[in-house]
Order: sequence, then structure tokens, then C-alpha cells
Amino acid sequence: MRRFVAMVATALVALSALSISLSSAGASPTTRAKASGTVDVLYAGSFLDIMEQQIDPAFHKATGYTVSGYSAGSTALATEIAGGTQVGDVFISASPAVNASLEGSANGNWVSTYKEFGYSPLVLGYNPKSKFAKDLTTKPWYEVVDLPGFLLGRTDPATDPKGVLAVDALTGVALSYDQPNLAPLASSTSNIFEETALVGELQAGQLDAGFFYAVEAAAAHLKTVPLVGTQLSGQYTVAILNRAPHEAAAKAFVKFLLGPAGRKILMANGVTPIVPALFFRASANSASTTTTTTTTTP
Repeated sequence: MRRFVAMVATALVALSALSISLSSAGASPTTRAKASGTVDVLYAGSFLDIMEQQIDPAFHKATGYTVSGYSAGSTALATEIAGGTQVGDVFISASPAVNASLEGSANGNWVSTYKEFGYSPLVLGYNPKSKFAKDLTTKPWYEVVDLPGFLLGRTDPATDPKGVLAVDALTGVALSYDQPNLAPLASSTSNIFEETALVGELQAGQLDAGFFYAVEAAAAHLKTVPLVGTQLSGQYTVAILNRAPHEAAAKAFVKFLLGPAGRKILMANGVTPIVPALFFRASANSASTTTTTTTTTP
């Protein structure tokens, strides 16, 4: 009898140990410690809302890293990076050409490689309370923006690629559709605003309409109309800056942004992801691959 009791006790101890082992093995994936620390991301102003409201919190939840962001026009940001007034880990630009100003020893050798990961069309965002709102939804945009009293906002071409595209849209349509009144709007400096302030100016009723990328219009819930007669888009790139203070966090951020979770956020906010992202080297100044697939599902 004693021998039977001892055998039962031994079996119970073994089963208990096995249960604990299995429980620990099953729990390890969910209790794995997340990373901590900060990644400094310098990004185009058109990404302001989507970064602060969606990408940053989702990245933190997934990895444990915290994003410290700074936003401005892409060209202006590159100038600040090259001049040493802004130090960061990751640089997101709305134009591939901007990266050239950070390549090579003459420019501080801040960028050696970058990836083009998505594009977002240029659109006209408008204030639904504007007295011109009905005209914008019933007529071609280029027949409305030059009407007396119409306040049209754009960014500075010298500091922001979107400002360059806005000028291209105005001058191109002026020629193609015989709308000479658009030319003065392209050269005027009275309608120029900081990229990070343009959305607020429109929402506050200070403007009737402005040029935006679909990504910022979607994130800010702006009413938009397509720019008939143009096919202009912001082309987004991401680079881990050389001498990044937080390299591990930077790599984790880029991996998240280009991965399924990041692409899902981009697609929901007016950015069409490029899969796989185009890879560029500063030395070659050309894409390492010509094969791209535009994703249509998360």
C-alpha cells in the first residue's frame, strides 16, 4: 500500500512539473520583454498627422520603442540635417531627389542608401464652408481657383517638394487648358505657408483651398477634389542616417514601416505602398531593382 501511495505521489509531482513546463513554454512568446528607448525620426510635414496619430503609437505598441519626431518640409529638413542643426536616426522624405543633398562627403555623407516605399497623389483640399465649395465640386478646379476672392494656399518650393508640384500643377494646366490666369498664382508668394501649418490654415477658414498630398488630407479628414489635368504624386522614401545615435531602434522602425502593419496604416491613409520597396544606393544613384508590385491589400 505504501509503495502504491509513493508511486502515485511521484506521478503527481511529475505531472505537476510537466504542467509548469508546458505552461511556461506556451507563455514565453506573450511575456517576452519588449525593447525600450527612443528613435528620432525626421519626416516630411505631410506625414505629421499620420505619424503622430497612427504610426507612432502602433510602432510603440508593437516594439516598445518610443518615437521622438520632428516634422518640416523635406528639403528644409535635409538642409538642417546637413548643417547639423537636426540630429536624427531616420529621415522620411516626400521626394527621392532630396536624398541627393545628403549623399557624399561634400554633403556630410548622411545617406548611403534609402528605400522608396510609397506614393500619394497631389489633390486639392478645400474648406466645405467656403463660398466656393459648390463650384469646386461641380466644375474643374482650374476654373475656380483663380476667381476673385479665392484664397489658395501652397507650400514653398524652396523648402518642400509639394510646393514644387503645386507650381507644376498650376503652370502645366495653365498651358494645357489655356488658363493664363493660373500663372500668377504659381509665381505669387502671398499664398505660401509652412507645410505643417497649411492644414490648420484651411481648417480655420483662412483659406478656401490648398494643395495637399492625399495622405495628409486623409489623416486630417479634409474634403478634396482631384487635380484634373495632372498626375502628380509625392514619392516617399525612408533612410537610416549614417551615424544614427539609436541604430537598433532605427532599424526596428523601418522594419515596422515597411512591414504588414505599417503598410496597412499607409493604405488606409492615402499612400499606395510599393512592395517590395525600391532600394537605392548613393554611389550608383539608381534603383538596384526594377521589379515592383503595388499592393492592394494589407
